[in-house]
Amino acid sequence: MADDKLVYTYLPDLIRYYLHEEPVLKNVDTWRLGDADAREEVLDRLDELVLKPVDGSGGKGIVIGPRATNAELDELRVKVLEDPRSWIAQPVVQLSTVPTFVDGSFGPRHVDLRPFAVNDGHRVWVLPGGLTRVALAAGELIVNSSRGGGSKDTWVLAGPGALPRHLDEQPAPVATTPQSAGPALTDLGGSQEQQHQQQQGRAEVEPC
Repeated sequence: MADDKLVYTYLPDLIRYYLHEEPVLKNVDTWRLGDADAREEVLDRLDELVLKPVDGSGGKGIVIGPRATNAELDELRVKVLEDPRSWIAQPVVQLSTVPTFVDGSFGPRHVDLRPFAVNDGHRVWVLPGGLTRVALAAGELIVNSSRGGGSKDTWVLAGPGALPRHLDEQPAPVATTPQSAGPALTDLGGSQEQQHQQQQGRAEVEPC
């Protein structure tokens, strides 16, 4: 559902309405250009913002205002005025960078991380790891593969035997009482002596 960029803007309200909870993660500030006041503000700031078609996928149609030419911004303005509901606007988000080996040398490249979660109808199960997407071109902010992006290995560091847990599960309490190490040495000695006596008794009654 969140792949529809217009529906995405309503997710905080949907969470409050259906789950009666406050969202844990905040949405990126987003203007719905179907709203006249929002549209007027965005059109005055086209060179500062990122505009996205609500039905676009794979980075298609995204215009990053600070990197667009005047001609591209003029064309964008016409498209927004013709069909404002088909667009949203957001501020430029500065993605994190990681060292990336490209064309024989290391350099910083922008990345984002997509975790995966499964809902079984009762609980949410967060899988270990995720998809790290990387913009391979230097300085590029769009990480989608359709715009030349790639992917990187995602390493999750955890203790031996660690397994993913449901979000609502709490770690088991750590035992503070020492575990029994087995029978005491005196018990072992007594047991061995009893076995020796029993073996002697059996030897005395066995016929020749």
